[in-house]
Amino acid sequence: MQAPGAGSASVVSLVLLWLLGLPWTWSAAAALGVYVGGGGWRFLRIVCKTARRDLFGLFVLIRVRLELRRHQRARHTIPRIFQVVARQQPDRLALVDAGSDVCWTFAQLDAYSNAVANLFCQLGFAPGDVVAIFLEGRPEFVGLWLGLAKVGVEAALLNVNLRREPLAFCLGTSGAKALIFGGELAAAVAEVSGQLGKSLVKFCSGELGPEGIMPDTQLLDPLLKEASTAPLAQPPDKGMDDRLFYIYTSGTTGLPKAAIVVHSRYYRIAAFGHHAYSMRVADVLYDCLPLYHTAGNIMGVGQCLIYGLTVVLRKKFSASRFWDDCVKYNCTVVQYIGEICRYLLKQPVREAEGRHRVRLAVGNGLRPNIWEEFTERFGVRQIGEFYGATECNCSIANMDGKVGSCGFNSRILPHVYPIRLVKVNEDTMELLRDAQGLCIPCQAGEPGLLVGQINQQDPLRRFDGYISESATSKKIAHSVFRKGDSAYLSGDVLVMDELGYMYFRDRGGDTFRWRGENVSTTEVESVLSRLLGQTDVAVYGVAVPGVEGKAGMAAIADPHGQLSPNALYQELQKVLAPYARPIFLRLLPQVDTTGTFKIQKTRLQHEGFDPRQTSDRLFFLDLKQGHYLPLDQGVYTRICSGAFAL
Repeated sequence: MQAPGAGSASVVSLVLLWLLGLPWTWSAAAALGVYVGGGGWRFLRIVCKTARRDLFGLFVLIRVRLELRRHQRARHTIPRIFQVVARQQPDRLALVDAGSDVCWTFAQLDAYSNAVANLFCQLGFAPGDVVAIFLEGRPEFVGLWLGLAKVGVEAALLNVNLRREPLAFCLGTSGAKALIFGGELAAAVAEVSGQLGKSLVKFCSGELGPEGIMPDTQLLDPLLKEASTAPLAQPPDKGMDDRLFYIYTSGTTGLPKAAIVVHSRYYRIAAFGHHAYSMRVADVLYDCLPLYHTAGNIMGVGQCLIYGLTVVLRKKFSASRFWDDCVKYNCTVVQYIGEICRYLLKQPVREAEGRHRVRLAVGNGLRPNIWEEFTERFGVRQIGEFYGATECNCSIANMDGKVGSCGFNSRILPHVYPIRLVKVNEDTMELLRDAQGLCIPCQAGEPGLLVGQINQQDPLRRFDGYISESATSKKIAHSVFRKGDSAYLSGDVLVMDELGYMYFRDRGGDTFRWRGENVSTTEVESVLSRLLGQTDVAVYGVAVPGVEGKAGMAAIADPHGQLSPNALYQELQKVLAPYARPIFLRLLPQVDTTGTFKIQKTRLQHEGFDPRQTSDRLFFLDLKQGHYLPLDQGVYTRICSGAFAL
């Protein structure tokens, strides 16, 4: 960046030469020479290379801000914005279920959500009440939370992979007065029914399984058929800063946390994606991501509700059907996580790859080493890689296709969007501060924690946090940019290059990403330790060559060599979601701790699962066979060559 002295010297020289009576053109030329010679050429180079990118980013930022301001002043909400869209194009397809080929028009989605609103109003639910939704991704999922929002009821969107303790925990902490679950998940609900309060009202949506309906459960579909599909006579007095729903996200506290999503946050995420990647009303978006997560439900479905696009849903990603679906439904935009792109590349070449109309792929986690291979093989012209957590105020986006980058921050006007990379202790993720007590900004090429300055009056910079106040406070730091300010701590380590492009480095703290899910190491450690009689356990993510994200590895204290990995796996299948089960085990005499008795993971992470790095017993989870294998040099080589499915 520009050295401060270069700019000052050039101004001084300009004034002196002008006072000496030289023509202003000569003075200006001399001043420019002083500026460039003093190091200012670096700044001029940055301006030349990034001005177009930064101007487009500024245009997107201003456009989203103006749209949000207009809706805030009008006291609009997401349901009210959707109703305007639905009235403008009632017969256009809103949602398509690729699994069943069921199609919903905007009029049908509006009518279904009105029925939900009227039913729950009649049942006595009031604005501010919470209803949990435990349902696989299909049009009804959208209609349910949208209908609840129409009456001011806040939905808690539960991860369909949750079972037993985590499921009961999420339901309990949400404060939900009712639970709507899909018939396909009735068995999971039955497992925790004894742990749920007797006052919790249960509704079952969709077809029932062979076990039938539980005694204390009502069938939702017949009730909705009897409900009015007219809009509510008296909509709740809600605005853009009020709560819309909750999305559960794993974090450093262990079990999932309920992140608060207000109406303006939903709008902001969808709007940034829409404008940053120049989506159009005529686009058809293919969304095979979970609807209980931000990417699928906001970045994806938000294009339907706010901008009138058709969204094709598939409840579970299928590599073999992906391009066939895109051809069948004339999709022009697809969503991905890094794993999806890798799975698609591993598929044999098929005819549909050359017949689709997809021009844009939007998502996160696409590794640089497969980025260009993906675009070249499948003919997708634009990759819309972005970074952002459900609750964060420092989202960034790659708007110009820079390979490997997850976004940028302007080097020309860095204060327009006040985010920053700051130095941390990589072992503890503790912020490092200067003599004035402020955080130390990173220079180009230095890894640092991404933070965003908080301003609760600005919908683009507010941080709404979680239901848990203690969890919220842990994500806020003070005196970061300047004395007395507040900033959101992302927990993620990124690197920024000289031009302002940012690259994801690592998910710091106690969370890593695997199979498109955030895995809380604290939660997995707690489960393992309990199963093993409170044995010391360290859980961390390790990189596997050619695989996106990090695979879970558990280092377990086993001083007497008595632990049976496969007996442990039988228990893990009962209590942990598939993505949270450790792929690697390391059995060692004792687990290292710090001076404050915290588990020390740095050395373990560095050594990874390479048997040459340790004499400890190592094991690898063969997912195809369903058991752990001793991990020797031969197995290690096969893992690194991609011989095992992960």
